[in-house]
Amino acid sequence: MIDTDRTATITAVIDSLADAWARGDADAYGAHFTEDATYVTFVGTCYQGRQDIADSHRALFAKFLKGTKLAHEVLDLRFLGSDAAVLTTRGDTVKGEHPKKLTKVQTYTLVREGDRWLVAAFHNTQRKSVMEGISFRFAPETRPKAQQ
Repeated sequence: MIDTDRTATITAVIDSLADAWARGDADAYGAHFTEDATYVTFVGTCYQGRQDIADSHRALFAKFLKGTKLAHEVLDLRFLGSDAAVLTTRGDTVKGEHPKKLTKVQTYTLVREGDRWLVAAFHNTQRKSVMEGISFRFAPETRPKAQQ
């Protein structure tokens, strides 16, 4: 049975992250993470802690990511007991309209602290669809079961 209340709570956290990003509000963005969170970008940069995440995004929102929004869709959500969840999404950073293809895969590990869910770990991977297609063609057994 799907726990729709907890599912809605988790997806609301991700929607709130996206809202803070769209506003370019690094402090509000960082507030969604635990004090000791880890954050791995698609280029492999690893930030440690809420303050490091907020500070880096303050600079990113002022330069490279200025005026961008996050687009995301939930692929999977699993609860690991009552106080932890793992969320997998497809997503992308966009300017303007929602893209037809989301080119990244993200994993969020969330924990409940009091009455709030916070991101304890985030990992963002750039999807390489050409390499994925080659692998699936020449080694079909590498295709995830959900895609067969």
